[in-house]
Amino acid sequence: MGRRGGFMSESFKEELAKDLGFYDVVQKDGWGGIRAKDAGNMVKRAVELAQQQMLNRSQQ
Repeated sequence: MGRRGGFMSESFKEELAKDLGFYDVVQKDGWGGIRAKDAGNMVKRAVELAQQQMLNRSQQ
């Protein structure tokens, strides 16, 4: 299975990891060291932020 480019920038992923409390694991073990649950929470949070941003734009 080939590696695909992600839709999140590295800095955005780092901010999400900091917000969700597992950035220390990323620093120590890299992205491969995070739990599946943390990865899922990161994606869920990114989707929430994107939806909020779209809602804000539609209300302007």
